[in-house]
Amino acid sequence: MIDEKPAKPPQASFLYSLRAVVWSFTGLRRKSDFDTDSARLNPVHVVIAALLAVACLIGILITIVKFVVP
Repeated sequence: MIDEKPAKPPQASFLYSLRAVVWSFTGLRRKSDFDTDSARLNPVHVVIAALLAVACLIGILITIVKFVVP
């Protein structure tokens, strides 16, 4: 008997994780993409990408408010 473990899908890169987080922020993710991402994404990359995306979003919102409010 040979114990064969199922092959894990290759880990996604940080840029792939960042792209997945940004698309998730907009709410435009397909179910099939979510299923693929849940198997491939590295949780550490997702957390770092989410923190970067939140920081960028807050920076953009503050910039818009500074331009609009005199």
